[in-house]
Amino acid sequence: MPRATNSPASRARRKRVLLRAKGFRGFRSKLFRYAKDAVRKAQTYEYRDRKRRKGQFRRLWTQRINAAVRNERMTYSRFIEGLKAAGIETDRKILADLAITDAAAFSAIVAQAKAALEAKASKASA
Repeated sequence: MPRATNSPASRARRKRVLLRAKGFRGFRSKLFRYAKDAVRKAQTYEYRDRKRRKGQFRRLWTQRINAAVRNERMTYSRFIEGLKAAGIETDRKILADLAITDAAAFSAIVAQAKAALEAKASKASA
């Protein structure tokens, strides 16, 4: 009696890995032995970079806000301090979008932040 190899499931598993490796260079896309390692490595990067993407977007939003705030003669850190003092709780994503799409609304927010900073400074000096 021949040994059982579970052939249909093995073939499906190999096919699934090779489909995931489609587009890889050379034998990493053709041979199962190398494709499985390449796919596993790709999945590792995929998982890690889903986490990293969030930080990258936050840095991008910070840069955009900083550029827009500097046009208003203010620094980013002072702006964020002013927002907290004014009690404005919008996240960086929304602020960055406002800075690009609606400059007037963003200027109004910056004015509120400046006013809150001045009030905070006068309270501290008194």
